[in-house]
Parts: sequence; C-alpha cells; structure tokens
Amino acid sequence: MKHYEVEILDAKTKDKLCFLDKVEPNATIGEIKSMFHKSHPQWYPARQSIRLDPKGKSLKDEDVLQNLPVGTTATFYFRDLGAQISWVTVFLTEYTGPLLIYLMFYFRVPFIYAPKYDFTTSKHWVVHLACMCHSFHYVKRLLETLFVHRFSHGTMPLRNIFKNCSYYWGFAAWMAYYINHPLYTPPIYGEQQIRLALIIFLFCQIGNFSIHIALRNLRPPGSKTRKIPYPTKNPFTWIFLLVSCPNYTYELGSWLGFTLMTQCVPVAFFTLVGFIQMTVWAKGKHRSYLKEFRDYPPLRSPILPFIL
Repeated sequence: MKHYEVEILDAKTKDKLCFLDKVEPNATIGEIKSMFHKSHPQWYPARQSIRLDPKGKSLKDEDVLQNLPVGTTATFYFRDLGAQISWVTVFLTEYTGPLLIYLMFYFRVPFIYAPKYDFTTSKHWVVHLACMCHSFHYVKRLLETLFVHRFSHGTMPLRNIFKNCSYYWGFAAWMAYYINHPLYTPPIYGEQQIRLALIIFLFCQIGNFSIHIALRNLRPPGSKTRKIPYPTKNPFTWIFLLVSCPNYTYELGSWLGFTLMTQCVPVAFFTLVGFIQMTVWAKGKHRSYLKEFRDYPPLRSPILPFIL
C-alpha cells in the first residue's frame, strides 16, 4: 500500500506550516486536521480550513485523501477561520435573549416606561395573547435546538454570535416596547382580526415543527448524510411537494400572523427583514439540492410555491 506525504502551507504567505509523512491513503481531511493540530495546538480542527488551492473552497472533513486530485506528495493550503463556537450555544443564546427581553417589557419593569406604569398590566387582552405567542415561539426554538436539530456543521465563527444576537435581541426589544406600551391600541378589526391571526400563527408553528421533525428523521445521529426531503404522512409536510424549504415558509407565516395580531409596525418590519434573509437561505439551499441531486423534483420553488 502506498503512503502519502502531506505538506500544509499557509494560504496567504505560502510558508510551510507542517509536513506529514506516511499518511494512509484512506485518511480523511478530518484526520489530517487532527494531525495538523498536534503540531499547532492553537489551531484546533474546527478552526481549520484546508483546501487544494489558496483561494479555493474548503475541503469537507469526510473527503478521503486518495480520492482527491493530488499526487503521492499532496499539498494543501491552510486558513485560520478564527475562534469558533458551537451552533447549539449560538442558538440558545440567540433565542433566550428575545424571550427574556420581551418579558421585561411585558411586566413593565422600571426604567422602560414612565414610573407610574412600573409593574402594571395592559387592559387589552391581545397584549397578553401576543406575549404568550412570542414566548411560545422562542421556547419552541430553544427546545428544538436541544432535542430536535441535528447540525451538519458543529461550529461557527465566534464573531457571528454578536451579529446574530444584536439582530434577534434588538428586534425583540423594539417590538416589545410598542406592543406593551401603555398607549398601545388594539388592531382595527378587533377580535375577528386577532382570532384569525392566532389561527395563522398556531397553524404555522405546528407546520414549522413538523418540518423540523421531518428533516431530523432524514439524518441519522452523527451523520452528515444529505437526502432529498419528501412529504410524510403528516399533512403539514405535504408542502414539500412545492417548496424546498417549507420550514422558512411556515416561519414567515407565523410572523405574518403575529403582525396581523399586533398590528404593529416594528413587527411588520421584522417580518419583512426575516423574509428577505430566509429567501436568501432558501435559494442557497435550493441551488445546492439541484446541484447535488439530479432527480430533484423540478416543481419545487425555494420558499413560496410557484413564486419565489
């Protein structure tokens, strides 16, 4: 059995960082990262980007050395991805913030509104309903992070947590300030509008959860295997016939319902910004599905059936 010699160069300076002798041909990039880590302890595997070309794409951890377009002396290029943090930690931090921040405004803790309103409650039942819906949404997200989601990537750059938290926490504070404000006025069409909005919100929350369960069941524990998601016996998953990322479709529907329920401009703006971001993610995932699977259903759109 032939062995490989592996040299790892700095992608920026082209300086040699590491030379590995007698590497097994069936070694994976993940194993090479672990070997590299032994000689450079400051760069743990999750922090490493190993590539064939200095400006090329990062190789996957599961890529096997002998299957790559390299000779018996393989040259790889290293880039430092920076300090990493686990996706679970990021999601828990992102979602705990809005939950607690909203409740601070709901209970009208001091220094938010005028002193005479400290710890008072709203006379409008829609305000209390909105708090329950908002809390339910983020408690659901936290529980899904802990017990449902399986992440294909274990970590993300530490700097991203500040950007993500600013987005979620900032919007939560902005929405909560107006919805729980002593001068807040209920929706113009009253109970009918609120009840319709609640039905839309709950329907989409159940749909979103159903999709997350369906996606979880596609990937065995500890696996990074990708498969085409198809509808299951659960009717909420039948939207897979028309959409590649129905979890985003249902998420959009939930926030449209919340916007209708509260009739509040900050909520509408959050929904719009979220829709734009989710469309970008959905298009990216849709493209990757089309590229990876030749038999991918042609009728599907990224996020909105037949439209987008």
